[in-house]
Amino acid sequence: MIYCITIGGSGMLASAMVRRTAPSIVILTGAGISKESGLETFRDPDGIWSRVRIEDVATPEAFARDPALVHDFYNARRRALLSPAVRPNAAHRALARLEAAWPGEVLVVTQNIDDLHERAGTRNLIHMHGEILKARCLACGAVSPWRTDMSLASVCPECDALGRLRVHVVWFGEMPLEMERIFAALETCGLFVSIGTSGNVYPAAGFVEEARRGGRAHTVELNLEPSQGHSLFAERHYGPASRVVPAFVERILRQGWQA
Repeated sequence: MIYCITIGGSGMLASAMVRRTAPSIVILTGAGISKESGLETFRDPDGIWSRVRIEDVATPEAFARDPALVHDFYNARRRALLSPAVRPNAAHRALARLEAAWPGEVLVVTQNIDDLHERAGTRNLIHMHGEILKARCLACGAVSPWRTDMSLASVCPECDALGRLRVHVVWFGEMPLEMERIFAALETCGLFVSIGTSGNVYPAAGFVEEARRGGRAHTVELNLEPSQGHSLFAERHYGPASRVVPAFVERILRQGWQA
């Protein structure tokens, strides 16, 4: 089936009807979309996990054992993200354009803890692995914006607890965020697109199978190279995200997609 979308129409009623009936899109993004913005990846052969042990900095047990070390690790990541040199790239901007122009729902689910999607203009967004520019209080549970270094001397902006803040990032052994909403969107979407992911981290690696279930969704992989689960996708395009993502968005805004 070809979905062809014409932007425009005669009056608000026609516009509302199109928006209700246009197929929804779910987009999964991983580290590959932010690498071209100057951020290090975690799982590449030369990525962060090749130099730092996950068990030392990215588990609840690590934080209980040595919170200062964990704070230092994420402070370095936060400072890198806030560098003036790190900006959204053409792939981030293309997805924001898709959300603004597509007459149905577009949901971006990102594994990334950076804010580059937001800076590019994406609004309907789930950070399933949390956000490095937020802090979570272990005393009151509040989640607050946080753009500076964090330490045992940091005070919760909500309850004034001292030394009880942690970065709002999902660590190994913890449940990713908003999974019910994600799976509900995968069940009903007409198009699922995976961008810049390795395909070996669950539960995100299983999203393509969820989208394919029942034969409803067309599935597309946009990646630098084939992922571990590339054979599960009906359509695949490889190259830098800043090239393949804008080209794909331009195509579906002009002519829809085949399913």
